[in-house]
Amino acid sequence: MIYSLRASLVRKTIDVLLKLCNNKSKLEEKIMNNIKKILSAVVVGMVAFSANVFAEDSLRIVSWGGAYQKGQSIGIFQPAAKALGITVKEDTYGGISDVKLMVKSGGDKFDIFSSGAGGCAAGGAEGLLEKLDYSVIDVSNHIPGTYSDYCAGADIFSVVAAWNTDTYGDNGPRSWADFYDVKKFPGTRAMRAKVDAQLETALLADGVPMSEIYNVLSTEEGMDRALDKIRSIKDHIAVWWTSGAMHAQLMKDGEVDMTTGWNGRFDVAIRDGAKTAYDYKTGIMDWEGYGIPKGVKNKDLGMKYIAEMMKPNYMAEFVKHITYGPTNTKAYENGLISDELARSLPSHPENAKHQLLLSQAWYAKWRTIAAEKYTEMMTE
Repeated sequence: MIYSLRASLVRKTIDVLLKLCNNKSKLEEKIMNNIKKILSAVVVGMVAFSANVFAEDSLRIVSWGGAYQKGQSIGIFQPAAKALGITVKEDTYGGISDVKLMVKSGGDKFDIFSSGAGGCAAGGAEGLLEKLDYSVIDVSNHIPGTYSDYCAGADIFSVVAAWNTDTYGDNGPRSWADFYDVKKFPGTRAMRAKVDAQLETALLADGVPMSEIYNVLSTEEGMDRALDKIRSIKDHIAVWWTSGAMHAQLMKDGEVDMTTGWNGRFDVAIRDGAKTAYDYKTGIMDWEGYGIPKGVKNKDLGMKYIAEMMKPNYMAEFVKHITYGPTNTKAYENGLISDELARSLPSHPENAKHQLLLSQAWYAKWRTIAAEKYTEMMTE
């Protein structure tokens, strides 16, 4: 609407100026041509100004696609945009590597991105992200640890081990030790093609206490220990998945007997008829949030938009579409989320108490080395 009014004003101004020019029939042709040249320059400037003003009223946000982004779009992205009176265009992307490529090349493809805490930590450590302004963005009611200098947390999810109930019934792998036990649980596996939350599964299966996981991983020897554990079942890993949609589809199609993956994607698959189950006792709890790439033009509007998305009503609506818990504790109050739904979310106290919380600090320091080692292991 704002853009249409501005464009209309530009057109009317042009019409008036041209009529004035054409009515001056007594002026010499040379003077007329000069006036028209000046008017053309003015018009170009007015159009450019109008376009720039319009750009300030729009944002571009990228996320992961599939059921997750559908929930974000319906529950958060578009309602928050409407509340601010702005236009938000959505697209998908491939993670923090895409942010790095854009920033390093001086590109301008998006203003805000959705990312897991580990990706944000790594991007911030590399100088790829803008520091968020928490005088604008209110996180006073957030669960501790679900926001950082570079990323404001929006939802909490769990990496779990899901199994095919046609294969194992109700007695599937309820621990990471079970997932790695190919004698007790024969069958095909799938694991993620990126390192995030995969090394942790191996050490938990190898008997390392949750409290010591990141201490052990903070050495190359510890990382090698985790990688060797994965190597021990590598012959049973049929697929290295690359997206939430992919690992959900693997279970829907019965292509593998068990896989690592995100609880919300499995819940959507179960609603769609997948013969799948999981247990939060295998959970590695992580959070997703929003960040701003370094150097974007619409940084200030981006801060305001993120601030709007942190409100509890949007998070409460989002969890109705995919079962990832809110970071804003107010979303659990005043009946915004039913008790039944709340108890199914990873951040509910009865579920959270069993789970390892992913360490942002570890990923900020070690992610590059760990990712290289993990990729080498997969391609051996």
